[in-house]
Amino acid sequence: MSRDERPKAKGRTAFGIDIGGSGIKGAPVDLRTGEFTADRVRIPTPQPATPPAIAQVVAQIVTQFGLRKSVPIGVTFPAVVRHGVAQSAANVDESWIGTDIERLLRAATGRQVLAVNDADAAGYAEVEYGAARDVPGLVMVVTLGTGIGTALINNGRLVPNTELGHLEVDGVDAETRASDAARERDNLSYADWATRLQRYFDELERLFSPDLFVVGGGVSKKYDEYLPLLHLRTPIVPAALRNAAGIVGAARLAAEAL
Repeated sequence: MSRDERPKAKGRTAFGIDIGGSGIKGAPVDLRTGEFTADRVRIPTPQPATPPAIAQVVAQIVTQFGLRKSVPIGVTFPAVVRHGVAQSAANVDESWIGTDIERLLRAATGRQVLAVNDADAAGYAEVEYGAARDVPGLVMVVTLGTGIGTALINNGRLVPNTELGHLEVDGVDAETRASDAARERDNLSYADWATRLQRYFDELERLFSPDLFVVGGGVSKKYDEYLPLLHLRTPIVPAALRNAAGIVGAARLAAEAL
């Protein structure tokens, strides 16, 4: 299916919420530009990060903006999300596993909600508005942080929950050696870390033959320290949307789905 044949985002505004282990952030998004139409609101993630506690914070954020009932809401979640249900839990309470995120947040907010994996949302935003905009074919977005998140978008269509940070490379889970947290843990220089990244991206390239790699996560701010050290057949570029990507991608996906 071509980009022109995909479902279109209806309306001009949608709302995105990014649920993370340390903070929950939300903002309205202009679907034409991918920019926030008001300042982002951030509230610390409650501890323990149980479903009722997080649902209360999400409702609080939505209420602050006085949104019309017709505005679609997209929510990112740090887990595998299948048909709105959390299949895992990262940096949140394990009681989320098996929770219907969409049903919970519909009840809390009184609105229709789409829930998606956080890396998927960030990757989709890069394709729609960021570093991979108008790039045909297969785009792989890789976020480097506490772990490694991935998003796979083929001709504008998201393949959800790829979780390729857990790809086994040389007998170990890739993110245990190549994440930004691993770089800090092992006190690696950027050059030494790039050697590990090279091995990881070599494996992604061998398995998927993508048309473009986009690298996000907090460390993407320092992309010039390590990306030029990688030698791949596939072009590799830094993400453009940085910390806004999750909110923007969730809003866009919700507008298309709801």
